[in-house]
Amino acid sequence: MHGKQAVVATLNHLLAHELSSMDVYLQQGRMCGDWGYSKLEERLVHESSDERAHADRLIQRILFLDGEPNVLARIDLKIGRNVEEMFKGDLDYELTVAKNLNEAMQLCVAQADNASRALLEDLLKETENDHIRWLESQLFLIKELGLSLYLAQQI
Repeated sequence: MHGKQAVVATLNHLLAHELSSMDVYLQQGRMCGDWGYSKLEERLVHESSDERAHADRLIQRILFLDGEPNVLARIDLKIGRNVEEMFKGDLDYELTVAKNLNEAMQLCVAQADNASRALLEDLLKETENDHIRWLESQLFLIKELGLSLYLAQQI
């Protein structure tokens, strides 16, 4: 099926975000593991897998629309030097992803591509209900417990 170029371009832009966050979460997870925070390592590596699954779904949709997935594109994301910096940066990033997904869904509606819109809606639900909620909870716990006590629970 030949898709609209604007939708394919937008899906490729979102793909670059998903691939970038996949890399960042994997690195952050391994950093936490290196610091001895095995629970955080497990969760962040899981987040990386979630991002990979999002990227896979976008790749499949782009191919279905007769587009060419750009799996080499990345965006510049910063990696925090400590757990709290990581979470704050990740939350800012995930909020940007939610904004981008909402804008992309509007484009899909305007281009009469409701299947792509539905895919993006699924990704948005996962972003909001899993990634954003978890990061907000962790930052709340750090604020309430203090960083030292929070990190002691992550060993």
